[in-house]
Amino acid sequence: MTTDPLAAAGLDPETGLDLPVPTRVVFGRGTLDRLGALAAPLGGHALLVCGRTAMRRHGHLDRAQALLRAAGVAVTVFDRVSANPRSDEVDDALALARVHSCDLVIGLGGGSAIDAAKAVAVAVGADTVRDLIGHTLPASAPALPVVAVPTTAGSGSEVTKGAIVTDVVRRFKSGIRGDAVAPRVAVVDPDLTENLPTTVAVESGFDALAHAVEGAVARRATEQSRAYSRRALALVRDNLPPVARGEASPQVRENLALAALLGGVNVATVSTCLPHRLQQAMGSVSRIELSHGRGLALLYPAWLRSAYPYASEAFDAVADALGHRDAADAIGALAEKTGLGGSLADRGFTERDIETCLAGISGNLDNDPHPQIDSGLLRGIYRDSLR
Repeated sequence: MTTDPLAAAGLDPETGLDLPVPTRVVFGRGTLDRLGALAAPLGGHALLVCGRTAMRRHGHLDRAQALLRAAGVAVTVFDRVSANPRSDEVDDALALARVHSCDLVIGLGGGSAIDAAKAVAVAVGADTVRDLIGHTLPASAPALPVVAVPTTAGSGSEVTKGAIVTDVVRRFKSGIRGDAVAPRVAVVDPDLTENLPTTVAVESGFDALAHAVEGAVARRATEQSRAYSRRALALVRDNLPPVARGEASPQVRENLALAALLGGVNVATVSTCLPHRLQQAMGSVSRIELSHGRGLALLYPAWLRSAYPYASEAFDAVADALGHRDAADAIGALAEKTGLGGSLADRGFTERDIETCLAGISGNLDNDPHPQIDSGLLRGIYRDSLR
């Protein structure tokens, strides 16, 4: 017998998606069928942004185009987004949107494709997206409407107010942030995660876990964010190990999609902590390609040990939600069980890379439990993560 995931999260299945974000969320298996009807009121010509191969290979791209065109929405496809979106890719997509007078952007794929779509939408008034990276946009910033269609369960980008892009000129990976970045509509159809490679699904799941942890321990955490975190942590605890074993049933996929959504809501409302700033800065080391989720997993043990004394009750609540007495032990065990354990050195980072990473850190640092954050603390977390 299956359980409605919204009811299990303490949300009313009828009204539970009235979430504290500006994005209208449509959640559930089969909801991709509503894409055309949801997009048509927002624009007449969509730029559909996705990665290079997976969306075509699994038929998602053809299906999305057919649904949009059936609703009277013309479609132009940009399918050259990298696993970590680059400024030159966003600028190319923006140029294509201008040539075809697109008035709507659809992000189809994982967090990278959705972040790229969001970046295109807010760069409409700029010469290059590079002018926006690392900045918070004013409330009045011009932006095209975005419909986000996630095909992974992790980033929560479908509801967040940020887009992470690498400036390839400055070798600087950071966010474009602000209310204008948030999608107008999110179509969260867990069926779209069915064909995910196990590695991608597990790495994405750790990202959802990190959002849940940080939404519970951040300085800006609220009772609401902690409640979302508790539910998301339990969902990841129970459903990520089956994914790692190749046993992702429809119910498991639905549960993880909800965990990712709740984590994304926390990112949008209370933001994140140091691990996200540290991981984004690792993009400055251009010789190493590393997914966001795996990078977080490698940084988490050192951060947990360092931050625990400053928010012990909150971390203990995280441990309890994970069925453990110690948050570091619980998350370490989950990482090992899902193949995400190891060190930065295992992935090719060296002591020399620490200064490069430190130079690339941007964004808000005062949301972390640590009362004082300086280069010594940041360097120490990187150094401990190398071991």
